[in-house]
Amino acid sequence: MTLTKKVSEILSWYSSENPGTLGNISKLLMSGKLAGTGKLVILPVDQGFEHGPIRSFTNNPSGYDPDYHFQLAIDAGCNAYAAPLGFIESGATKYAGQIPLILKVNNADSLSTGEPCQTITSSVNDALRLGCVAIGFTIYPGSNLSGKMYYELRELTLEAKSKGLAVVVWSYPRGGALAKADEAAIDVVAYAAHIAAQMGANIIKIKPPDNHIFDQEAKKVIEKSDLKLDSLAERVQHCVKSTFNGKRIVIFSGGPAKGRDAVIDEIRQVAKGGSFGSIVGRNSFQRPKAEGIKLLNEIMDLYKK
Repeated sequence: MTLTKKVSEILSWYSSENPGTLGNISKLLMSGKLAGTGKLVILPVDQGFEHGPIRSFTNNPSGYDPDYHFQLAIDAGCNAYAAPLGFIESGATKYAGQIPLILKVNNADSLSTGEPCQTITSSVNDALRLGCVAIGFTIYPGSNLSGKMYYELRELTLEAKSKGLAVVVWSYPRGGALAKADEAAIDVVAYAAHIAAQMGANIIKIKPPDNHIFDQEAKKVIEKSDLKLDSLAERVQHCVKSTFNGKRIVIFSGGPAKGRDAVIDEIRQVAKGGSFGSIVGRNSFQRPKAEGIKLLNEIMDLYKK
């Protein structure tokens, strides 16, 4: 496999990583229909664990079968497929070598109440046993339990990288002083991306930010600066810049299920802002397979431009 100039440039940003981790980052970047472009489109299916099977799979009952998601990601030409232990374990042998896998090693359910927190549900050794290229881990910046998640992430990052795996961090602000409306505030989302980068994430997943500002001190700074945050593309650009001046791979979630036009319009702006890609779950696997593949391919086309 000959790396493209763009992929080689991206790998140079991770010069402190060992050859195993660099090799697995390159596998992600050199797979699927976007291979070599430096862009990623990933299919994540952790929603069954997070929201329950009725909410996740009833709209498209094929989604109850773990094989469906492997095949969807492969047929669409995604760079990778990410899921919790059970789904990955059920198809890892059958689909070995056909698509890079990311094991989501912590999860939360929607039945529990209290301060937002995730629990470790699988291990680095599970990821190695199943042939994964990376582990995935969620943190909730702002939660009063964020320190617990930061500690666990650091320990798992050290172990994963020592064994040659890459680390993908879902950085989703919530809890503590943050109201629901504050979770997508531009200053909060950019802060969350920066925290993930400081924690050693190789790839960072965040939500598309809105133009709301949570921190009044940050608002004062913005008002005195020439920072432009009016459009989604400008806000995405700021989030990417917040991760070491754009030297970390930042991808954006597809969000709640919505119509095709709304998905494409949003991701067009995300791509315009310099995102390294999208990670799209419900908006792909909750559609009939042909529609899901078509939508994922349309998203990939946006990143080819």
